[in-house]
Amino acid sequence: MLEQWDANRQVALNILQPSQKDLEHGLELHQNSFVFDAYGFLPAGGGKNSKLDQLIASNASRDQLRDAREEFAKVTSFDAPEQLELLKAGLEYAGVDCIFQNAGVEGNDVERLLKRLSCFTYLIDRAPHIFERAAFADRLPAIRANGHKALYLTTNGVPIPRKLDSKEEALDQIANFFRLGVRMMHLTYNRRNLIGDGCAESADAGLSDFGRAVIEEMNRLGVIPDVAHSGQRTSLEAALCSKKPVVASHTVAGKLSPHYRGKNGEVIEAICRSGGYVGICGIPKFLQGTADIRALLDHIEYVARTFGVEHVAIGTDRSANLSPAVTERTMPPARAIWESYWSPSKCDDFKETKEQFDSLSWSNWPLFTVGLVQRGFSDDDIRKIIGGNVLRVAMETLG
Repeated sequence: MLEQWDANRQVALNILQPSQKDLEHGLELHQNSFVFDAYGFLPAGGGKNSKLDQLIASNASRDQLRDAREEFAKVTSFDAPEQLELLKAGLEYAGVDCIFQNAGVEGNDVERLLKRLSCFTYLIDRAPHIFERAAFADRLPAIRANGHKALYLTTNGVPIPRKLDSKEEALDQIANFFRLGVRMMHLTYNRRNLIGDGCAESADAGLSDFGRAVIEEMNRLGVIPDVAHSGQRTSLEAALCSKKPVVASHTVAGKLSPHYRGKNGEVIEAICRSGGYVGICGIPKFLQGTADIRALLDHIEYVARTFGVEHVAIGTDRSANLSPAVTERTMPPARAIWESYWSPSKCDDFKETKEQFDSLSWSNWPLFTVGLVQRGFSDDDIRKIIGGNVLRVAMETLG
């Protein structure tokens, strides 16, 4: 694992070519700062996944296979002590103190959301020498001071019961998930739902009346509305109607990229006015341009210089493999789930290179800080970008 991460770091260094002074200062600044991934994934464990082999052999359903693969990567692989130690070493290597961890499947189904959420609440309890519970943002600095890591939980959807008798009953599940530790929720995930339009819809119908009630309830409880996968109009209207900060946790600046996951200037301005931030992701296809670590820095710099350094963060939308997952059988092909379906896009022909992908490796977090030093940002501003802005919004939302 560390050998591959070292190789990825060298790829990024070859692109950035920092001076020795900038490199040393950036690495020291990263080590001494509170680093908060605005949206990401805990590194995945590996080893032999016998359960998945058995399920494939028994012709299990698509969802059973997907759930078993994810459960292994995020939970059961860490039953092996050596995998837990790799996880601890990986988190130290990246120098990340807290991840806004995706702990809910794409969509609104309560049962599906609970499956992924259970994986991460269990893992936190399973590894007390690595993690501390982080249900309240004001405890996060103390968790770092204790030498531990934190997962601050988010879901890729707002939980909505299948049977809708009334608006009030439909909103009850938000409170249930809040009590389970969820602190941010996607309003939509690419497609249209009862709340609003996703970013992959050709229509741009905006926020529904029910969506406004959802945001009001999230404001009341202290859950951050996330429009990362929402359409432009839905994102704009959410930011305008919310009484607390709205964020686009992992996105790109539409000015620099034609990908429809990006946010246009009007939306970014509204997010900033709400007190929120735009988290720049580490996906080459979304970033466009050089599509490597330089492009990530380009998007950060554009948002910071244009809209204010208080309103930009890094939400990598990335994970890392600690070691290979080993199976004897191959996962069968399956159609994309409804929420993940993408409409045809002019970005579909983009083919990322290995160099682009590796330069943006989650393990390269310290070099994101080095790159910001190279771009001339002050230490205080860098601390905001790599964690301070996310921590501020998390605290303000619960305040």
